[in-house]
Amino acid sequence: MLAAWLRSRQAGACHARDRKSAGTGTAAGARDRGFRHGRGPNGHGRDLTGYEDGTENPEDAAAEKAALAHRQGAGQNGSSFVAVQQWVHDLDAFEAMGTREQDNMVGRRRRDNHELDDAPASAHVKRTAQESFKPEAFVLRRSMPWALDHQAGLMFVAFGKSFDAFEAQMRRMAGLDDGIVDAMFQISRPVTGAFFWCPPVRQDATGMRLDLRQVGL
Repeated sequence: MLAAWLRSRQAGACHARDRKSAGTGTAAGARDRGFRHGRGPNGHGRDLTGYEDGTENPEDAAAEKAALAHRQGAGQNGSSFVAVQQWVHDLDAFEAMGTREQDNMVGRRRRDNHELDDAPASAHVKRTAQESFKPEAFVLRRSMPWALDHQAGLMFVAFGKSFDAFEAQMRRMAGLDDGIVDAMFQISRPVTGAFFWCPPVRQDATGMRLDLRQVGL
């Protein structure tokens, strides 16, 4: 399976690029369209629940360390492993909650993105605190909201130097480590999931190109 990720400030530009790609003879599969939903206090996009998403993303050198393989040899160094999940939100159930209950579910105050020290152990922020794992489970998230007809949610996308950090977080969210299930499952559930490998790039006589030596190309 081959995945292509098209990004643009204009939806029309993505559509045009998608049509151009379709003309290359590549078999068309599922198409999932995400969008930005405002910005939170720290500059990250918001989930459809209104909470800022990606607050704890590593930055700069820390982001490269979390997202890119290193010390793995030629053809692997600089590559990335990508986890993609489509989550469907029950926004009616979410909106039926009180503000305090919503904040405790997430582990942050929606109005200012402040992390709640007294949030319950099931709060999403506490379940997925990347620095609390051994080893630490940092990933670089690039999730975006999506909506189609009467369904909506979050297209979760995380880049890592391996799949270990993502799998550790999902195990804890599901309660497999300590029996405490992430409260986010009250209003959201994943309906699809896939793993991908992003090859590194290298420079040759023709310029920058994908380094596909690991797949024999």
